[in-house]
This record gives sequence, C-alpha cells and structure tokens, in this order.
Amino acid sequence: MSAGIYSLPKLPYSYDALEPSISAQIMELHHSKHHQTYVTNLNNALKTYASATASNDIAAQIALQNAIRFNGGGHINHSLFWENLTPASSAEANPQSAPALVTAINKTWGSLDDFKAAFTKALLGLQGSGWGWLIKDGGALRIITTKDQDPVVGGEVPIFGVDMWEHAYYLQYLNGKAAYVENIWKVINWKTAEARFQGGRDDAFKVLKASI
Repeated sequence: MSAGIYSLPKLPYSYDALEPSISAQIMELHHSKHHQTYVTNLNNALKTYASATASNDIAAQIALQNAIRFNGGGHINHSLFWENLTPASSAEANPQSAPALVTAINKTWGSLDDFKAAFTKALLGLQGSGWGWLIKDGGALRIITTKDQDPVVGGEVPIFGVDMWEHAYYLQYLNGKAAYVENIWKVINWKTAEARFQGGRDDAFKVLKASI
C-alpha cells in the first residue's frame, strides 16, 4: 500500500437522488466531509508510516496502526456503502435484480421479509457507532455487525452494508434509527448486491482500486 494515493470516489448518483430515504443534506455532508476526512487522514497516516518504515522506527509503525485501521476502514466501508445504494425509482432497487442472491436468502432465512427482519434487528441492536453487513462466507450467507469503522477484511465478501453512525441519519431522523433503517431498504442496490454475491472479494473491492 503506497502512501498518499487514495482519493474520494465520486458518487454514482447526485446528492439528492436518494430522497426521501436519505436527504441531500446528509449525503453531501456524509460524502464530501466525513468520507473525505477518512481519505485525508488515511493518506497522512500512510505517508507517516512509510517514513517510519524507511527509518526502521518500529515504535512509530505500531503507534500508527489504529489510525490506519480506523481511517482505512472508513474509506473501505463508505466506498462500498455508496455503491450498494441506488435511487428508489431505479430498477436496481427491486430485489428482482438479484435472483441468485434472493434465492440464497430464502434458503437461509426462509423469506426475504424474514431476512430483512433479522438484518434490521442486528442493525438496531448495535450499541454506539458501527455497521451492519450481509456477507458471503464461503458458500454461506451471514449477517454480521462491525464496530466503529472496522471493515470486513477477512476472507468474507461484503454483499452490502448499512452505516449506523449518527452522521448517517441524525440530521433527518434525529434519534429515530428504526425509521432510518426502514427507509434505507427502499434504496438498497440489489443489482450491485447480486454482482458481489456472484463474484469474489476482487469484485466487491474494485471500487477501492478505482480510488487509487
């Protein structure tokens, strides 16, 4: 990983495209301020880490791990998040855009509605800041949560994630997390989810390569 090379990815839609589920104000602040801060801080941390590596300063390298994990995770998670959202009026927002994934969801949870209920429960069960994810683990689907900006960087493939930090909803929903979750289902990009399900980690993370 080179130092100082990551950039803020462009959104695949306008800031107001996800209204009324997510307001233009939230989208602009979330993308241009919060995500940009993660990118800036990641690049700075990687630059400092490269310098510490060149000087064999192991203490400095260790001290930078948290900053790289937090800001790198923020960049990874948000890059995936933007891509797995789409305007509610688009064909991609219809679960019929993901036939193979929905078949696997039905096999695992019994029905799409039961899956949504389980995912919603996981999201609302998060204490503090974090994310909820549908992942492919080998051939199986699982729902997991991650704290703060911890990314899904094991062997699993993230199918889609939902940001549960307050900055993702508070300006519009205040403390109404349940209403935010209810409405975000209307803007999930099932076509992107299908592509990630059918593919592998390289397919899911290709948006990150594009930010280099």
